[in-house]
Amino acid sequence: MSSPPAATATDPQLLQALRDTVRALCRDFPGSYWRGLDREKAYPTDFVQAMTRAGLLGVLIPEEYGGSGLGLTAAATILEEVHANGGNAAALHAQMYTMGTVLRHGSAQQKQTWLPAVADGSIRLQAFGVTEPTAGTDTTSISTFARREGDTYVVNGQKVWTSRAEHSDLMVLLARTTPKDQVQKKSDGLSVFLVDMRAAKGNGLTIKPIATMLNHATTEVFFDNLVIPADSLIGEEGKGFKYILDGMNAERILIAAECLGDSAWLIGKARDYANERRVFNRPIGQNQGVQFPIARAYAQGHAARLTVYDACARYEAGLPCGEHANIAKMLASEASWAAADMCLQTHGGFGFAEEYDVERKFRETRLYQVAPISTNMILAYVGEHVLGLPRSY
Repeated sequence: MSSPPAATATDPQLLQALRDTVRALCRDFPGSYWRGLDREKAYPTDFVQAMTRAGLLGVLIPEEYGGSGLGLTAAATILEEVHANGGNAAALHAQMYTMGTVLRHGSAQQKQTWLPAVADGSIRLQAFGVTEPTAGTDTTSISTFARREGDTYVVNGQKVWTSRAEHSDLMVLLARTTPKDQVQKKSDGLSVFLVDMRAAKGNGLTIKPIATMLNHATTEVFFDNLVIPADSLIGEEGKGFKYILDGMNAERILIAAECLGDSAWLIGKARDYANERRVFNRPIGQNQGVQFPIARAYAQGHAARLTVYDACARYEAGLPCGEHANIAKMLASEASWAAADMCLQTHGGFGFAEEYDVERKFRETRLYQVAPISTNMILAYVGEHVLGLPRSY
């Protein structure tokens, strides 16, 4: 399959071409494919490879490095369409949202070394090492430490919920390089590194899978005197917190786009079933008790879509978008969860049968009420940073 055609990043014809490309590709990966992976808790290697061959995972990488050079709107469109066609883009999205940190703050050498290989799929960049067991969403309280020793850094600590670590070659890692009690602002003294996991595994890096209620390939990662080259540092030492904010905003926007796709799939599934299923000699969709929840879910998804693509536009324009990214993620995740609950209820007992894929999507979309940031933390952000209310924590 050929790469998407070159055009401006928000050209409607280009975006439709991307949707058509993803839709056609997803036909080769029907519900049975995802159900099989779900049972085995297996990684969707064939799907990732197909998306890579289609040029879809290099969409944010500039053309000079072998990518398409498109923006976040194109990336969001791709991920949304995967979910709208019953797939799961969890194995794809990290490569997109971590890309911003490398593109905006990486050195020329780092870009030249890694981006062409990421674009052609010979290297995977899908691991984002930020969250820790004792810090959670309090990112500035992480304790993983990278100590400078000559031309190297020595890393010690632990990360949790580092998804796809077993299937990634590179990791964007956030670590302290100055103790928290020695900085003026708690967000100072944090640095970002691009770690070659191939060299690190068995040499100070240990990965332990975490079994969860859905197939998300998530892990704990342990650093025990891991030695990495000093040129693994992205940007300036001690300035890493502001670097990853770009990545976090992109992550929230792209996850929101996936939720839009889930919402669309769930609504379509419920609509079709409500039209086909007959009880008491009439389609159940004729009953307002069934019809109205489907219509309400559609309205919620429609409203969320506006916020998501508005956030994309602001991100691409280089405008402040923390408020917009957070609200987009909250509204889209709530819309998809409402659609999941509605879809399961519409199907009744059949919603719990694996073959309908509803229970799988129900589990998958529930995650985004919690990750990558919980709804309550978004509300706290809006309360404090947007509305000027007292800090609540």
